Amino acid sequence: QVQLVESGGGLVQAGGSLRLSCAASGNIFRINAMAWYRQAPGKQRELVARITSSGSINYADSVKGRFTISRNSAKNRLYLQMNSLKPEDTADYYCNALVGIGTWGETDYWGQGTQVTVSS
Repeated sequence: QVQLVESGGGLVQAGGSLRLSCAASGNIFRINAMAWYRQAPGKQRELVARITSSGSINYADSVKGRFTISRNSAKNRLYLQMNSLKPEDTADYYCNALVGIGTWGETDYWGQGTQVTVSS
């Protein structure tokens, strides 16, 4: 099992910045990838950014050039630096870990979420 705890959300004006952090604990050695997702009211949860164990990174088109995902493996932490925030970035942000189970299986673990509100 893997436990994920997010922090760093809050209220910020448009154009501002926030840095989200996710602390991972438990069976972290089997984490194959980590990601940030977000869910706005009335909308489906969507991928924001993902980083694999090999360092491959991908972003949603809507955040490219503004958000940066990074991982400090030594500290078991995942970060999301969010710059030039827009009101449409307002959502609950969730940390996700894709964890290997058995020989070939994988399963998702989720944090409890942290709220980001961007005022116009």
